[in-house]
Amino acid sequence: MTEKTYTQSPWSLKELFDSFEDPKMNQAYADLEAMVSAFEAQRDVLQPDISAEKFLELIKMQEAYTTLAYRVYGFASLSFAADTQDQKAQIAMARFQQFAAEMGNRTLFFSLWWKALDDANAQRLLDASGDYRYWLVQMRNFKPYTLTEAEEKIINIKDVTGSNALEMLYDSITNRYVFKLEIDGEVKEMTRGELMSHVRSADPDLRARAYQELYRVYGEDAPILGQIYQNIARDWKNENVNMRKYKSPISVRNTVNDLPDEVIETLMEVSRKNIGIFHRFFRLKAQKIGMEKLRRYDVYAPVSELDKRFSYDEATAMTFESFERFDPKFAELARKVFDQGHVDSEVRKGKMGGAFCSTLGPELSPWVMLNYQGKADDVGTMAHELGHAIHSLMADEHSIFTQHACLPLAETASTFGEMMLTDLMLERETDEAVRQDILFAQLDDAFATIIRQIYFAIFEKEAHEMIINDASVDELSEAYLANLKEEFGDAVEVSDEFKYEWVSIPHIYGTPFYVYAYAFGQLLVFALYKRYQEEGESFKPKYMRILSAGGSIAPIDLLNEAGMDVTTAEFWQGGFDVIAGLVDKLEQI
Repeated sequence: MTEKTYTQSPWSLKELFDSFEDPKMNQAYADLEAMVSAFEAQRDVLQPDISAEKFLELIKMQEAYTTLAYRVYGFASLSFAADTQDQKAQIAMARFQQFAAEMGNRTLFFSLWWKALDDANAQRLLDASGDYRYWLVQMRNFKPYTLTEAEEKIINIKDVTGSNALEMLYDSITNRYVFKLEIDGEVKEMTRGELMSHVRSADPDLRARAYQELYRVYGEDAPILGQIYQNIARDWKNENVNMRKYKSPISVRNTVNDLPDEVIETLMEVSRKNIGIFHRFFRLKAQKIGMEKLRRYDVYAPVSELDKRFSYDEATAMTFESFERFDPKFAELARKVFDQGHVDSEVRKGKMGGAFCSTLGPELSPWVMLNYQGKADDVGTMAHELGHAIHSLMADEHSIFTQHACLPLAETASTFGEMMLTDLMLERETDEAVRQDILFAQLDDAFATIIRQIYFAIFEKEAHEMIINDASVDELSEAYLANLKEEFGDAVEVSDEFKYEWVSIPHIYGTPFYVYAYAFGQLLVFALYKRYQEEGESFKPKYMRILSAGGSIAPIDLLNEAGMDVTTAEFWQGGFDVIAGLVDKLEQI
């Protein structure tokens, strides 16, 4: 059988709706209205002695309207990602957010009743709840932070024109930026994704100019983007710390992830202690590229002047092959996403930068966004996002409430996928200079995924505190620069324009304290991959179990099943020991 070839294209959303004018769109809203009304009519049956059968019937009603709501949301959000300047998509997003807030308010009574239910009756219903069990347990974890029904309703409505609107405003402003860079005597206009491909250029001057242009544009808008961030942080504190009484701003995310504050504190402390491993790596890199000391511009510089490119078809073939070698099912699931037209890989003006995987429920294959430009790291990004898709598809036996793993575990399959691809690329590559490039790139990625994200989280904690104490945007920028100087120590020279980097990080706007999930996931994968290399075939069932569990079990319990105790500093140190080993290997080349 000849291998199917793939070309770059936008994605198809036909499985959701044909267009914003599709009559099925208004019908979906009408159906949602009817389903929510039917659910509201059941409010009086929520008594402590409700039968398990009736309780499950109510959960299934919620599952049905949630499934339909995800389709409507998916069409709006994916259309917006494909073209952030599309006014129809902007309006559709606003319409859905308003509707979802109202729907949330009308159905809020269920979660409030469930959280307030006495322990004995809650246990009786949990014992009969099957796959919904962990979703229900997790809901009760929020009991100490839950307000009255009237207060919860006000917060839901407030978010539509508050934090959600601010986040969308940030996306709309930053995704219309046009960057200008002179290449070979010609000034070219480009998207952020196109500009950032040049920070990995072999030309040190081009790398510097690419970064300078990035922060010239963001720096010009820093007073506005910084204000948006200040208001998001104030809103987070007002709601979560002042009203809900969370211990700290980061505790909110930890509770969502079902991870104790202490586990994340340990992760951050161990990461901070191991910063020297990366300082060693940066000194080694400076030596390799003939510099006395790296500048921040040079952190992702290639160590050779080879600029190897991969066609889109080569990238897909290589990614599928790396998955196939681990398990044919992985390759089969990855192909399914492409074959259903669920990948948008083109680079276009107005399209959201970066890459992501969007799962809209167990009955649909995920959608994957790429901005593919042919560099080795674009191939790695493809493997990463397809890893996310495989994770979702492995867990599609679960309900829409338990399919999706919590954020720190959600990075497991994606990062593991990248490592499988790196192994294949190293094995295939005959040119020693390219092999060295791949190894250096692996450590570049480890830095970007672990230390860089941990220092973002450290800055977020500091920034949230500073904002409450009336810090200006300039003061936040100076604090960010000081944070960078600790991160790079005396191994890398950091120039002043990097103080605007924080306003260019969408995660800290859209999902506060998301970023540590990357470090958690990467260090966890180093531990898992080491086990795979040591145990071979016997490792696979344990790994498959982690993926197929989705979000149906508490993360600490799931990892304990696989023999991993993430509550200890030793566990996290093990991940850094693997990285130290990679630096040792490079020092010997």
